[in-house]
Amino acid sequence: MAYAAKDYSSLLGMEGFSETLLKNHFTLYQGYVTNTNKVADKLTAMATEGKFGEPEYAELKRRFGWEFNGMRLHELYFGNMGGTKPVNPDGKLGKALKAAFGSIEAWEKDFRGTGAMRGIGWVVLFQDGASGSLFNVWVNEHDLGHLAGCTPVLIMDVFEHAFMIDYGLKRADYIAAFFKNISWDAAEARLR
Repeated sequence: MAYAAKDYSSLLGMEGFSETLLKNHFTLYQGYVTNTNKVADKLTAMATEGKFGEPEYAELKRRFGWEFNGMRLHELYFGNMGGTKPVNPDGKLGKALKAAFGSIEAWEKDFRGTGAMRGIGWVVLFQDGASGSLFNVWVNEHDLGHLAGCTPVLIMDVFEHAFMIDYGLKRADYIAAFFKNISWDAAEARLR
């Protein structure tokens, strides 16, 4: 199965995100889609040839998670952008955030604080599939730090490519712009 890059051009014009930044980010995302397909094709060919014990096969197996998660995390990130209204405090997600964190404001403070940490990665609001609990989690790289059995509800990219063109090292300003553009309906639709 070949993956195809999705079109996120509808996000162009969002407040706080230049066209240059977004187009560069879309190109980077398209690279993850391309590389996911390349790695998957190579793994299929090697498996067909019975090359399971080859070092290249092992390294490609390890690399697949990086490329695939890079693709999917970007899709989730772009998919929860483009909104213009605040979270509905009486909606399903608003109520869940209040139950898990005491208030929407306390959740947001924790989410922003997680995003402001030094390093590259992602901030993900996960929902535990077994208990329904919500957690703000730092996902280092693309393939490290995901909580098994949890659903990503809201994703924020905090790799430098997501903000440096517009904000330089001012990550907090990028996070503020991100919050102005969250599609809370998209995030709420992911909640189980």
